[in-house]
This record gives sequence, C-alpha cells and structure tokens, in this order.
Amino acid sequence: MQPPVVEVAADLPAPVRTVLTTFVSSATTFLGPTVRSIVLFGSGAENRLRATSDVNVVVVLGAFDAERVRSLSETLLAGRAAVRLNVMWLLESELSTAAEAFGVKFADILRRRRVLWGSDPFKSVAVPRHLAIARLRQVLMNLVMRLRATYAMHSQREERLAAAVADAAGPLRASAAEIIELEGSAAPPPREALEIFSRSLPSGDWERALATISQVRESGAAEPGAAGPLLLKVIDLAGHLLERANALTPR
Repeated sequence: MQPPVVEVAADLPAPVRTVLTTFVSSATTFLGPTVRSIVLFGSGAENRLRATSDVNVVVVLGAFDAERVRSLSETLLAGRAAVRLNVMWLLESELSTAAEAFGVKFADILRRRRVLWGSDPFKSVAVPRHLAIARLRQVLMNLVMRLRATYAMHSQREERLAAAVADAAGPLRASAAEIIELEGSAAPPPREALEIFSRSLPSGDWERALATISQVRESGAAEPGAAGPLLLKVIDLAGHLLERANALTPR
C-alpha cells in the first residue's frame, strides 16, 4: 500500500519535516480508523530542536492493533536513525491516567504541542495540582540520583558526562517551567524558565553555566576538561529545583 503524501510542519528543518511527513502519511494509512491524533510536542513544537534533541511525537489511538502498528516498524526505525524520532503510543482512554502518572511530561505537552493530524487530544486534559507536585519531586529526585551515579561511574569518560549534561537539559527546563506555573505565574518557554529560576539562586555564575549547558546540548560535546565540573553544576542546579519543588503546597 502506497501512503498518500501529507505535508506537515513546513517551518521545521528539512530532514525533520521529511521524516514527519513520511511518518504521518504512513501512520494514517496503516493505522486506519484506529488513529485519532498525531501530535508533535516539546522542542520540536517550538521549532527549537538541537543536535541532541529527540523529535517527540505522541500517537493517540482508539485501539492498539498490533498488526497495523507492526507495519510501521521500518518507518519508525528510519525516523529514529535520521532525526531521533521518538513516538509515544497512547489510547484515548489512557490520556487522563497518563497525565496524572507523568505530570511533568504532560504539563510540558500541554504547554508545547503542535497537532500534525486529527483533533487536539489534550485540549481537555489537566494535571491535578497535588499529583503534579508529587511527580515533579519524583522526577527531580530521580534526576539528582541518576546524575550522581553517572558521575561516579563515568568521571573519567568525558563523552559520557557530556551526554548526561545534554540529556538533563530538557528535564531541568521542563521542571523549572512547571515550578513557575505551580507557584502561580504563567510559565515561560522551558529554556527561559530555567534562566529565570537561576536568577533566584545564590551566586555561582549560573548564566555562564546555562550557556554552556545549551552549547553542550546543541553540539553533544564539551570542551576538554569541562564535562565533569559542568555535570556537577547540573547536579547542583537539579538540587535547587528540588528544594523549590519541596516548598510547593497542594492547596
């Protein structure tokens, strides 16, 4: 079966646009009536992708038909290899449960999304405040522990430390935006949210640190000798975010 041509996201970089166009065309063909929506979220929705960014997409289904989904395997593998395509599969009936279970991720989806096909499945989704706070604390505590373990195991391998810094940038930014929103202000875009948050911290040259984190996220590498100290700075930053998250009240 030859998928029809579907043009999506014309403002995105050409390789990303090509992969998304192919994926949406194939998904709507092979998934047939089971597919309800295809939504781009995160940095891709803002057209702020970097070299280390995943192209994050959620496919919302009426039912998970294994044979239909299986037909997309090669398209998914090619998209992953080309632009780090990462697809989340959800049933319509699971949206509220998923939002409650993964509050930080879904709060970010609610702020940064672009419907590529179908209706907007998130327009009526909300994350209860007490669950959002609990999940925020969990995400940050897990991040702190995971980054410490990475530093302990790979402190002599700069490429692994730089990769950890790049991977941590997204959760740090999303958490900062979530904290600002839960404190009662409109959440700015995640990158700006982390910059705003850093201005409230004790002195520590945070502006330079955030600029270096962004550089590592964009390039996937750090200057020789810089990755270790930078990862320790990221751990410190995650700890400050956790302190602020712990001060939030369910009210």
